[in-house]
Amino acid sequence: MKYNDIKNHQSFEELLQTRHFVPHISVDCLIFGFHNHKLKVLLVKYPELKLWSVPGGFVFEDENLDDAAHRTLYERTALVDLFLEQFHTFGRINRTDLNNPHRILLQNRNISVDEDHWIHQRFITVGYYALIDYSLAHTFPDSLNESCEWFDVDALPDMAFDHAEIVESALSYLRKNLDYKIVGSNLLPEKFTMKELQTLYEAILNEKFLRNNFQRKILSLNMLQRLEKYYDGSANKAPYLYRFLEK
Repeated sequence: MKYNDIKNHQSFEELLQTRHFVPHISVDCLIFGFHNHKLKVLLVKYPELKLWSVPGGFVFEDENLDDAAHRTLYERTALVDLFLEQFHTFGRINRTDLNNPHRILLQNRNISVDEDHWIHQRFITVGYYALIDYSLAHTFPDSLNESCEWFDVDALPDMAFDHAEIVESALSYLRKNLDYKIVGSNLLPEKFTMKELQTLYEAILNEKFLRNNFQRKILSLNMLQRLEKYYDGSANKAPYLYRFLEK
């Protein structure tokens, strides 16, 4: 995607004036990272709100759905060139009724819109997710006057709409498909030890494994290439380094 071609809106007010969105459709992007033995999720928040949300937005009439996901993620976090994958569509009738930040923003900024305006109507949202290197994405520009921060997946703040459920759904999808999705992900450095991989699995699955059992299971998947040993100067036996085989 060429990001210099993106229609980049600079304010919530400008979004309200746009007449070329597809009604009732939005996209939301779940971005996961791994840091200090914890799985993290990236959330955004307008300054006058107490509610955090998943980065997302609306879809233009002349825009593919996947392009909308990449565009809105770039607008709200400046993250580019991620591998975003659809994982679920959320269509519960009243999913936007609870903790609706749109109404709070309108009230706080003294913006008056008709009750039949698209901002007040039902939205079906398509969920995307990506696994990224936390160390490469821990500071973010203030492109839309928003805060953008990482949170532990098991310690979420107060969330807008049904976004806490969306995070849990994405986490459930990741857990069910972890053996396949972990390959080629950026949650670990290119070279890693078996212990580091086990720590990542335990953080995502929220359970502990016996070292020998975990190693036996992982090696049976034939997804790793064993490399040289890792010498860190300690008296412990040097572990082997591994990397994921390319798909």
